[in-house]
Formats: sequence, structure tokens, C-alpha cells
Amino acid sequence: MKNILKTLGLCIAGGFILQGCQQDEEADRISPEVIHQIEEMGFNPDGIVKIAEGYLIENDIIIRESDLGHDHVGIIANGKDTKKQYSTDFLVNAGSGRVITIYAPVEGSGGGGGGNGKGKKPGGGGGGDGYSPAMIAGLDEAIARYNAEGLSITFQRVTSSSGADIVMTRLNKRQERQGVLGSAGFPTASGDPYPEIKMSGVLESSYGLSTDGIATIIAHEMGHCIGFRHTDYFDRSISCGGATSNEGDGGVGANHIPGTPTGADLQGNGSWMLSCTDGSNRPFTNADKTALDYLY
Repeated sequence: MKNILKTLGLCIAGGFILQGCQQDEEADRISPEVIHQIEEMGFNPDGIVKIAEGYLIENDIIIRESDLGHDHVGIIANGKDTKKQYSTDFLVNAGSGRVITIYAPVEGSGGGGGGNGKGKKPGGGGGGDGYSPAMIAGLDEAIARYNAEGLSITFQRVTSSSGADIVMTRLNKRQERQGVLGSAGFPTASGDPYPEIKMSGVLESSYGLSTDGIATIIAHEMGHCIGFRHTDYFDRSISCGGATSNEGDGGVGANHIPGTPTGADLQGNGSWMLSCTDGSNRPFTNADKTALDYLY
């Protein structure tokens, strides 16, 4: 898939990558069987990358091995039928209110690896010794944006990965060299958020992004973790440019959220869940807030 470079040369596709970056020759080869399964799920098979957690699709969506071949049809989450931005079939079970904890290592704390104490073991970091103050400030701002909406879910940054619902880990050095900015997956069938956000640690030092720009990227990945698809999943060229490219259902659902537009555009900087961005600030639009309120 061809990405169009924006002002800062960034392409954010849920996980984000620079145009023209090629996979290193030592990258794992994807078997024809896996490619077929991913095609059957509805995803575009171009540019699949094998990663520790499974497969990186469309530059920022993580599909686990256990997800291959699954068909998530007819699921109702939180008592709300979401079949009609777009959400996945599985959402986070908020109950009467749920706090989702997020851990991110800080510089000098020992790096971005480790599990989250819940039987899940995210892939370790590799890009350095945790995140800079600017990255942590971006995470705190992303959390504040969600918490300001009065939702049935709230987020809290914690200082230990043990028991955290989501662990933010550094991308490996190869991915950072390729220009990948971040990636995440979708909620589990049991109603938990996806347990890991993989983020570049060089958004400020290499790309000069502001705290608000970093917050927008992290909030985007948090959106995937709680069940949001790309606002322009049906035509990524709306935000990425180039030829029309439809992500498809992907076997995880692409359900229109009532009260939000069925189309997508870049007016007013556009939704925080658009596939691609120029690295600028994208706070929640009115339609984004409607979507968040409906789901949670």
C-alpha cells in the first residue's frame, strides 16, 4: 500500500510508517496460508509484517495468530447492538464503570519489555530504555482526553507493568528505522482491552512532534485497544492519499456507530481515528465524542 507523505513526512495508519520504507531482508517470510487467511478475513494482504505478537496489518493493526480464521459475527457488547466513526464486534466490558490501567516505562527504568501480569506477554522493547518525558506527557494528555468525556471507562497511568491492563512498549530498532510510529490490536472476546500498545520512542527527537501530536497518536492506538476501527477504513485514501484502499471487515467487524457520519473527511483536522495524519494535533471532534459516548 502506498502512503502519501504529509507535512512532516509521517503516515499514521493506526500503527504508522513512513513512505518508501522497505522491510529488512531478514524479515520473516509470510506463508501463503497466512496470506490467504488474512485475505479471507477481509484485510488487504499487501505489506504484512511478521512480529512477535502475530502480524502487523495496514501498518498499525496487530492481528494475533489466534485471530486468524475467526469470524466475529453478531456480537453485542455492553448491551448495545453496534451492527448498524466504526467499531469492532468485541468491545471492552465496562460494567457499571471500569478503570483501564496503562503502564509505560520511563527513561532509565529498564526498558519497555515485560508482561502485564495477566497471562499475556507483550513483545519486549528494543528501541531504548523507556520513554522520554515528552512521550510520557503525551500519554498523560491522551488519557486526559478520554477521561474528560465522562465515559463508563476511564484510563489511569500506573508505575508498574504488573497487573496493568495495557502495557506500552518500545518498538524494536528495525521498526523505528523503518518509520513505524505505533501499533495496537482490538478488544478480546472476553471484553478486555487489547493488552499492548507498541510505540516509537522517537516521535519528538526524530520527528519534532509536540505533546499534542504525540497524544493524538497514542490516543489513536488506545482507540484501537477499546474497539475503534479507522474512521476511513472503507477508503484509506481519504486521509492517506493515493489509490482507494478498503481495509475490509477484517473478521473483527466494522460497525457504523449510530449518530456519526458514514463518510469521512479532513475538515477541522478530522477524526482522531483517521488512518493517516501529518502528526498534528487532532482532539476529539463532535462526531468522535458521539461515538465514544455511544459505545461507552
